[in-house]
Amino acid sequence: MRKAVVFDVGRVLFEWQLRALFEKLIDDADELDWFLGNVVTEEWHFEHDRGRPLAEMVPERIALYPQYEVHIRAYATRFNETVPGPVEGTHDLVRRLHSQGVPLFCLTNFGDEFWAAFRPTQPIFDLFEDVIVSGTEKVAKPDPEIYRITEHRAAREGADLFFTDDNPANIEAACSRGWNAHLFTDAETLEAQLVDAGLLNG
Repeated sequence: MRKAVVFDVGRVLFEWQLRALFEKLIDDADELDWFLGNVVTEEWHFEHDRGRPLAEMVPERIALYPQYEVHIRAYATRFNETVPGPVEGTHDLVRRLHSQGVPLFCLTNFGDEFWAAFRPTQPIFDLFEDVIVSGTEKVAKPDPEIYRITEHRAAREGADLFFTDDNPANIEAACSRGWNAHLFTDAETLEAQLVDAGLLNG
C-alpha cells in the first residue's frame, strides 16, 4: 500500500485569520485588537472546531457582549471571509502529488457548519480521497482519537502517513503515533520534505 500524505487545512492549504473579517467591521485598531482578544477569540472559535453548535455559541456570546451582537452574528454568517486565500505554493504541491498518484487526505480542525459552507467553494478538495473534520467528528487535534479516526479512514497508520501541520502540538501528537510528521513553515520546505520522503519527484 502506498504511503499517503495528510494535510492540515488552516494555515497550510489556506490562510486563516479572524482579523480578515473583523477588520472590515471595526475601524479602530485598538478596538479590533481588544475584540479579537476578548470577544471572538481563537480559543472561543475552537469550541466550534470541537463540535459545539453555533446555535449554542452565538446567543451565549451575544449575552456576554451585547454591544457586539452584529459582529458575533457576522462570525457565524460570514466565516468564509476569515479565509483570505490559499497558502502560497501548497496547492501546487497537492496537484503534483495527485498527478503522481500519491493518496491524499486532510485532517483539519474545522467547525462542521463552517466546513459545509467552505468546502463547496474550493475544488482543490476534489483531489483528496477523504477529509477528516474535527467539528463533524466532535473531537479535535491534538486529541489522539482524531488521529485514530484518520488512520481508520485512510486505512494506514504509523510511517505510512506523512503529515504536515502548522501547530507543534498537533505534530507531536502525530509523532507519538509513529506518523512521519513535519511542522509546516512554507511550501518550499514542505516540497523538500516530500522529495526526501520519496513522495514527490524533484
